[in-house]
Order: sequence, then structure tokens, then C-alpha cells
Amino acid sequence: MAAEIPRSLLVQLRAALEDTPVGGYIPESSWALVWSALAALTVWYIASREDQPIRYTIPPANFPKEENILEKPSIKVSGTSAIQCYAPATGQFLGFVNPSTPEGIDRAIDQAHAAQAEWAKTTFRQRRAVLRSLLQYVLDNQEEICRVACLDSGKTMVDAQLGEILVTAEKLQWTIKHGEKALRPESRPTNLLMAYKRNTVHYEPLGVVAALVSWNYPFHNLIGPVISALFAGNGIVVKVSEQTAWSSQWFTCVIRGALVAHGHNPALVQTVVCWPQTANHITSHPKISHITFIGSQPVCKKVAESASKALIPVLAELGGKDASIILASAPKSDLPRIINTLMRGTFQASGQNCIGIERIVAAPEHYDTLLSMLTPRVRALRLGPTADVGAMISDTAFARLEGLVADAVKQGARLLAGGKRYTHPEYPSGHYFVPTLLVDVTPDMAIAQEECFGPIMVVMRAASSSAEDILAVANAPDFGLGSSVFGSEWDPRLHEVVRGLKAGMVAVNDFGATYAVQLPFGGVAGSGYGRFAGEEGLRGLCNIKAVCEDRFGWLGVRTAIPRPMQYPVPDQERSWRFARGVVEVGYGMGLGRKVGGVVGILSNS
Repeated sequence: MAAEIPRSLLVQLRAALEDTPVGGYIPESSWALVWSALAALTVWYIASREDQPIRYTIPPANFPKEENILEKPSIKVSGTSAIQCYAPATGQFLGFVNPSTPEGIDRAIDQAHAAQAEWAKTTFRQRRAVLRSLLQYVLDNQEEICRVACLDSGKTMVDAQLGEILVTAEKLQWTIKHGEKALRPESRPTNLLMAYKRNTVHYEPLGVVAALVSWNYPFHNLIGPVISALFAGNGIVVKVSEQTAWSSQWFTCVIRGALVAHGHNPALVQTVVCWPQTANHITSHPKISHITFIGSQPVCKKVAESASKALIPVLAELGGKDASIILASAPKSDLPRIINTLMRGTFQASGQNCIGIERIVAAPEHYDTLLSMLTPRVRALRLGPTADVGAMISDTAFARLEGLVADAVKQGARLLAGGKRYTHPEYPSGHYFVPTLLVDVTPDMAIAQEECFGPIMVVMRAASSSAEDILAVANAPDFGLGSSVFGSEWDPRLHEVVRGLKAGMVAVNDFGATYAVQLPFGGVAGSGYGRFAGEEGLRGLCNIKAVCEDRFGWLGVRTAIPRPMQYPVPDQERSWRFARGVVEVGYGMGLGRKVGGVVGILSNS
């Protein structure tokens, strides 16, 4: 039946062609050739069409039926090992989640391995089909995904739309469009001595990989590593944060639904949640081939130490102290736009953003103007789940943040807004911190060196507008994740600053733009090592296999060990001169040395 469809189409095409002026010039004897060409084009068209996404459904998220507000919410409850889940913005109880045991983790890894053995055989087209259906689901269910993420993490719907949906859609789309190009076998150059060889690099699945992800973006941080792992042909076990265990259960169903829709084993994707003392069972597991870690420096050191027991490679993203630099060449007419960008970059997700703006470094020419524009904007920010700035994930950081602000003020900084925790009149059990504006901060202050990860805007004045003085402030902390620079494209200092920044990513006249286009994500120094996203991220989840093979093996052209080099070596001196001749032919600079090499080979054969 399928073969009749193209034939019917070709009959119609011939009839249509015969009715045109072109058809009159085609002799009867040539119609067979035309028929064959049209058939080939039809087959090519059908074969090259990408599969349409499958719209699938999963059970809706299990929102609590009753509003039970916890007086003092915490994920730990005495008398049980279960994780208590609640909404940070309101204190609403969401349920209990039982943590995984070492035995449960073993079962999850084994199930992923069994599924991966089949998944590794899939084509890129089949993997794209799964991701395309997943993208369709995300686009069709944006509101529900946002509501689940907001309830479990405390962010606002706008912050979720940007930080959960937009970046996930971009990662899916980029992988669908460009993933195969990144992982397709590559041809590599050869040399004169090995001219008869053909060299390629292959990117093969590792097996089952793991990701230990943070809580600040519960949907995106979970699905991001899954997208890359699946397209690279791997299975994956994701250890989600205890802080967002409730939402992770449903988000896992979202991902598995796409696999099921295309007839694949959903066990390919596993999520586990456990207390810290059990996490070592994952990070030292002999059946895990790679670990992506997103978190803090202290925890990463423990993860790396544990992974070393099984020699598991670790990719570490450890946050940052990102600087947003305002050069003197930034046009005054552009300052309103820059202010809007600084506000979004600092306060999105209540400042709990890996590449959030932690410091604003301003040239003296713009410093006072920036303060006059920022002060009323920060003071006007409202707190609440439907306001401007949402809640923080918990209240455990409040004392540390208040201490950093107080210490900076003692050392000469000026506090123009906020600086303390906030008891919301409508949500007294919520975790809120007043949006803070701290200015005249100097590089020696602790708040200029430690990652705040909260709604705190720190403004610093550079000693001068020179690139050297700007970089002295920007590069002072032991972090190097992201950064941004605002200035004129014609200003040589802008390019000098971009080159001189100790960072893994730089956005010019923008904020966070590198991730919005799937450039490699990662940092240097205290911000970690390795990259996810982009081609580098996909290839990092592969066994990079180098293959060197004969180009003309069918003609008998193959490597043979010359007689002077064969064991037992007949004459060391003559053999050495022969080998020297080979080196001169291959690498001698100039025709004379190469000819001399040939003579050396012939005279010592």
C-alpha cells in the first residue's frame, strides 16, 4: 500500500506535465527516465521528512487538595527519615517523599543500564523524534510546568517562564537541530608519512551517566542533563535536591512520557532523591560512567573525592560571583535599558541564579547616575508569589546574608535598601528576604568575594575607567563563571576587558545571553571545570574514539615494518640511520632535507 502512494503521485505528476508546454517537448522514449527521476525525488522527500511530534498525556501533577500551612517549615522532621515537601513561598505542606536507599539506587542504575543497551542502537533520527515530542509537551503544558516549579521552589511565574521553559525549549530545539552534527563521525587530517591512512573521530555512548543537580530551577536542572544524555545515546540517573523532591517526581513523568510515546523503555531515565549521607553511593558507583555536578564548592570536593574511588570523571558547575561591568563608553541613552537588565539579572529567582549578577562594577563616569536610577527601582520591589520577587528556597541562608551585609556596612559600604529577612503579612511561613541594594562595596569585603545567591545587588566603583582598574575589581574573587560588559562596540577597552575577564562566559551588552544560544556553559577557578550545553557538552558525555584505518587497503597498501626495523634488529647503527631518514622525509623542513631523508632510507635499507 505504501509503495502505491508514490506511484499514484507520479501518475498525477505525469498527467500534469503533459498538459504543460514542457510536457510537449518530452519524447515518449524519455518518460521512463523522467519517471525514474521523479520516483527518486519522491523517495528522497519521504525519507528526509522529519517525524512529527506525538502529543502524549501523563497524569496531572498531584497538587495538594487541602491547604495545610506549616508553622515552621523544614524538609527534616523528627521521627521520620522521609523528606517533608512544602512551598517556600507560603509554607504550604505538599507531602512526604521517601528517600532512596543504596539498594534502591542500585536497582535504578541496573534498570537504566538494561534500557541503555537498546537505546544505544537507536539512530539520531529516533532520538530527535523523542526530543521533538518532549518539546511539544513542554510547549503545550507551559503553565502547569511553571505552576509546579513555582510551588516547589518559591519563584514567580515570570521567573519560571524564563528560567524553566524558555531555556528548556532552547536546549531541546538546539539539540534537535544541531545535535547530530556535533556527534557525527568527523574526518581528521593525516600527514605525509601516513598519507595512505584515513582518520576519523567517533562519539559513542558512555553507558549510564549521573547528574547531581541543584534546586533553583527544578524543571530545567533536571531535564537539561537528560536531554544531552539521551541524545548521546546514554541512560541517566539524576539525583535531585531534597528541596524540590515533590516536583521532580512529576517532571520525571513528563520526560518518560516522551520515551513511552515512541515505544522506548522509560527506565532509561531514573531520578533518585536521598539525604547527603547516601549520595556517596551514586558518586562512587562502578556502573556510573560520568557525573555532572551542579552545586557548591564544599560539596563538590566531597563528590570528586568519592568519584575518584571509581575513577569517574566529574563535570563541576559551582556557581560564581559574576560581575556586570559598566564601562565609561556605555551611552547615557542606553542606561535605562542597562538598568532593566541589571534588575532582571540580579533579582530573578530571588537572586538564586547560577549566572545571576552578583556584582555591578561601574566606571566612575557612570557610578552616581547608576545609583540614582537603581535606588528607587530596588526600593519599589514587592515580595510575594504573585509580586515582583519570590521566596528563597529556605531560611537557612538568612543569617549568613544579614551578616555579610552588616559586615560590609561596618567597613564603609552604604545600605540603600533591604538587607534583612522579611515576614510576609499574608505568608508568614514563607522564606522572604528584602531586595537589597548595597553600594560603595570594595573588593576586600566578604560580600564582594562570597557568592550571595540571594536578592542582593552589590555596586562597586572602579578606581578609574581603564581596563586594568576594571579588571582588578572584576577578577578579584576566586570565581570565574559568567560575566557581562556594557559599553560601546568601538571602545577598545571593551574588547580588552572581554579578553581579560577570568570567566567561562561573557555576554557583551547583555546578560546571560550565552546560555540562551546554547554556547558551552561552565567556568574556571572556583566556579568549576568542564562544560555542558553546546557541542562541547554533548561530546563530553561520549567516549571519544579515534579510528585510523587504511585508505587503500583493498589495493594492499598497508603499514609494513621495514627490514632494518624488524626484530631481532640486524644492525642498530644502520637501523637508527634508516629511522632518521624516515623522520627527515616526514618532517624535514625544505626539499633538501626530505631528499636527504630518502637517501638515508635507501642507503641503509
